Amino acid sequence: MRRKRVLPLAALMLCTPALAGTAPAVAAPQTAPTAAPAAAPAGPLRILLTNDDGYNAPGIRKAFERLTAAGHDVTIVAPLTNQSGTGTKMMSAPAISVKHPEPKVWAVDGTPGDSVAFGLAEVFADKAPDLVVSGTNFGPNVAGLATHSGTVGGAVAALESGVPAIALSTGGLSAPDPVTTVNAMGPTLDFAVKLIDRLRVRARSGPLLPKGVGLNVNHPIVGADGKGTAAGVAATFQDPQNFLEPDFTDAGDGTWKVSVKVALKPAAKGGDVEAVAAGRIAVSPMNSDWNTGPADQAVTSALISGLRP
Repeated sequence: MRRKRVLPLAALMLCTPALAGTAPAVAAPQTAPTAAPAAAPAGPLRILLTNDDGYNAPGIRKAFERLTAAGHDVTIVAPLTNQSGTGTKMMSAPAISVKHPEPKVWAVDGTPGDSVAFGLAEVFADKAPDLVVSGTNFGPNVAGLATHSGTVGGAVAALESGVPAIALSTGGLSAPDPVTTVNAMGPTLDFAVKLIDRLRVRARSGPLLPKGVGLNVNHPIVGADGKGTAAGVAATFQDPQNFLEPDFTDAGDGTWKVSVKVALKPAAKGGDVEAVAAGRIAVSPMNSDWNTGPADQAVTSALISGLRP
C-alpha cells in the first residue's frame, strides 16, 4: 500500500516559476487535512537536522553549513552510523546510546526515527522545532526507494509528532558517483534554502505546511561535474514503481547470495521519476500514515459489503 497522494493548495504554491524559472507539472489534488500545526516565526527558523547517512556524512554537514549561513538556528540530531534503507523503523530498545561530540550536534545510536524521537523529546524538550529537515541524502529517494528510505523515515517521524518536515535527496536514476553527487549537494541545498524561505514567507506567521503533510524533495545531478542548475521544479507524486529487483542465489550452505539490479519501467506522468529523469527537482507531498483517501475507502466498503465474520 502506498501513502495517499496528498497535494493541498499550499504544496501546489511552492513550485512556482519564482523558484526555478519553469512551470511545474501538477498532480491531482486530494482533500487537505483541516487541522493546522503551530504557527511559524516570521524570521529564521529553529531546525532539527537529521539524515540516514550518519551525523558526520557530507550531505548533513553541508546542509548544516548552508542552513546556518542562511540565518537559521540548526541543530543536528542524527544517527551515529549509516542507517540507509531503514525506512520508518524505530528500535524501541530499553536503552539507547547518545553522543554529544560538539555543540549543536547529537549522534544517536539508532535509526533516523530514533534520532528524531530523541531530538523532539530531549534536545527540543522545551519547545518543538519549527521544521525538521532530513538530508541531504546521498542518492535519490524516488518511487519505491522513498517507501524504504531512512531519510524519508526521519521526516515521517517528525510528521507523526506534528512537526513540519522536508526530506532532501541528491541523485539521478543511475548508480550514484561519489564526486558528482557530493558536488550536486550544493545546488540541492541552495534550492532547499529557497524552498524554506518560500514556506516561511507564505506562512505569514501561520503553519509552514498543512498538519501532517511533508515534502519529499529530490534534486537531480546536472552536468558532468554535478554542479549544474536543474531544468525546473515540478510538483510531483511518488511514482508507484519499484525499480530495484533483488535476486537470490542458493549458496548451498543454508545461505543465499543477494544481488540487486535496476530495472526502470516507463515513468508515471507527473511522478517523481519522470521529473528527475528530465533534470527537474521533484517536490512530492507526503503524509505520515498509510491511508489512501476517501475514494479507496469507498471501494473497500463496496468490496466487503455483505461479508460476515
